[in-house]
Amino acid sequence: MRLPQGAAGARVLAFGHYQPANVVTNDDLAKTMDTSDEWIRSRVGIAERRLASPGETVVDLAVQAGGKALAGSGLSAADIDLVIVSSCTSETPVPAIAPRVAHRLGVNAPGAYDINAACAGFCYALAAASDAVRTGSATNVLIVGAERFSNWVDWTDRATAVIFADGAGAAVVGPSDTPRIGPVVWGSAGDKADVITIENRHSYLRQEGQTVFRWATTALHPIAREACERAGVDPAELDAFVPHQANLRIIDALARKLEVDKAAIARDIVQAGNTSAASIPMALSRMIERGEAPSGGLALLFGFGAGLTYAGQVIEIP
Repeated sequence: MRLPQGAAGARVLAFGHYQPANVVTNDDLAKTMDTSDEWIRSRVGIAERRLASPGETVVDLAVQAGGKALAGSGLSAADIDLVIVSSCTSETPVPAIAPRVAHRLGVNAPGAYDINAACAGFCYALAAASDAVRTGSATNVLIVGAERFSNWVDWTDRATAVIFADGAGAAVVGPSDTPRIGPVVWGSAGDKADVITIENRHSYLRQEGQTVFRWATTALHPIAREACERAGVDPAELDAFVPHQANLRIIDALARKLEVDKAAIARDIVQAGNTSAASIPMALSRMIERGEAPSGGLALLFGFGAGLTYAGQVIEIP
């Protein structure tokens, strides 16, 4: 028996993102439920979010973001041999999203599968892609986080309707002579699985917001710090900190406890809402576009959410 020879390391070649055109402000939501712009901003920090059009599917979102990441990588569809899509809002469990995304992007016969680790899903997918490149299971991997929460949210429930949104973010991972994606630190807290749920196929998303807030602001910063330690990076050396865009107060609390003094902090939630698996790649892609995350710099990615699951790693920014 022989095993394939992989690359010495893996790196992110490019990011890409896509947001639907339909902007929904807090004032728009206040017309249909008991809420206000001040109430939403003070609790979660969101000013507006994007929602897909009626005919726009989670596959459509993923294709748009994946296509942009592929174009930015300098590779062609023929160079991709693995596609991984992270999502918890697929309209149908079968078929998976990834094979359909690959087909529409012209990627011929790749390995293709979906991951559902909710808001930590992109970091899980990134770890899987990095491992596949380093072990020789794949050469170049397209990973996408895509969510269409507008299908799964009760638009009369202000506890969820004001938070969740639609969008997609993607990255291309390829080989490197040196490691440019650090070791993943991941785990789960299944004893708290019932605090964020979609009970069955006829149900809407429900969450115990205060429970999630307490968990995120008390239990997660040591895990994020461990991701830095395993990569041999002091948090003070980071150029960017890109946590899951769950709540602006959670983001600021994590940044404060990690003491990421010189890092640009992703606060994409203000304009994008919570897009779960899409939030990290979308936020970093937008930061790169604006020149806030320098090429060659170091970024800590850290996802957490339903499951409860969490994962994070340090990467070199493409």
